Amino acid sequence: MAHATARSAYRDLVDRLNRFPQGAPPSDLLYRILKILFSEREAGLVAALPIKPFTAETAARAWKTTPDEARDVLETLAGRALLVDAVKNGETRWVLPPPMAGFFEFSMMRVRGDIDQKALAELFYQYLNVEEDFVRELLTRGETQLGRVFVNEESLPDDNALEVLDWERASEVARSASDIGVGTCYCRHKMQHLGKACDAPMEICLTFGTTASSLIRHGFARRADVPEALDLLHQARERGLVQFGENVRKVPAFVCNCCGCCCEALVAQRRFGFLKPVHTTGFVPEIERESCNGCARCVTACPVEAMALVSANDPKAPKKRTVRLEEAACLGCGVCVPTCRTGALRLVRREKRVIPPFDTIQRTVVMALERGQLADLLFDDRSLASHRLLGAVLGAIMKLPPVKRVLASEQVKSRFLDTLVAWRAAVTATVAGD
Repeated sequence: MAHATARSAYRDLVDRLNRFPQGAPPSDLLYRILKILFSEREAGLVAALPIKPFTAETAARAWKTTPDEARDVLETLAGRALLVDAVKNGETRWVLPPPMAGFFEFSMMRVRGDIDQKALAELFYQYLNVEEDFVRELLTRGETQLGRVFVNEESLPDDNALEVLDWERASEVARSASDIGVGTCYCRHKMQHLGKACDAPMEICLTFGTTASSLIRHGFARRADVPEALDLLHQARERGLVQFGENVRKVPAFVCNCCGCCCEALVAQRRFGFLKPVHTTGFVPEIERESCNGCARCVTACPVEAMALVSANDPKAPKKRTVRLEEAACLGCGVCVPTCRTGALRLVRREKRVIPPFDTIQRTVVMALERGQLADLLFDDRSLASHRLLGAVLGAIMKLPPVKRVLASEQVKSRFLDTLVAWRAAVTATVAGD
């Protein structure tokens, strides 16, 4: 009975995780991971939490306990980075982050003795790198993905020939952040426990805003100022690391400095590149054939194997080699450009500019829409009881292109949303008529 009860609590937690677009497919490995991170009682309690940020009073109602007792549990969970807490105007609100990017990573962002990190690293590796379901679900469903790549700023032309927007630069994220945290790289820490980590810097991954504030408060990250953050970003670019962050324009929660050997997102790009698991930058390297000497430094530097050394097809020099770019696989990160010693590589604009969602709410709505989960996000009482959040979500829907607004209406089957979509269409038609 105890085993069945425990399995039921963890099953409820898995169900709760999968009400959000960034879920986690059920697996024996997943249950083993959750048992390391959550006690049976905690799993049952967390399964009842809403998706939206909530207060201790909200949790107390869901758990049928007092606010003080609920607050003790919430603070304990936040102290282990299983919840993210935010303090505003003296009031604390908590939110359960998704597994990734979320509490999976947070569990390895510092060395700790309260859990078996080696066992956890082995389970993470099996669940994310051997079993394919989680990575496929997380990174290849729908058109809108969790993460995007920032351009290597040292690779941009000196003559400012390319218009580069602030949200395309990781340095601008750091300059505009309210809080900056520096933590241990989850991916390399995990691989270190397996004896497979590379020699790239470990204490170099950055979090921003509310997420950084919570992780700093609970000792999972240390506070950094803007000059240090900029220096770390520069160090990462010098090491040829890819800057990978949350796929939004406004206040990304994280920017990781990723290597091609340890990072799950870059591994997924190599394995499932045709499914576009990572959003590219708005740039792509252009190769000047006459200058390329076939040294292959850029081929070695490319973290997703988008470059290959091929014959130059020069009848006067049959052994001459040159580089070929597989543009569909290219992230546009630009880490290849500084490695070229002949000036044969330069970044140019892609034909179609890649525009990320504006903020986390819009990205979540679009991801839910594309994955057929919008109705759960809007009308599941456990995940949305707030008129304020409902207004924010519906506002994000109204900003979608017309085709996606209609799709949202069809998914939700709500007269209220139908009315909003019709109203927005009428307003758009009126403005267009003017």
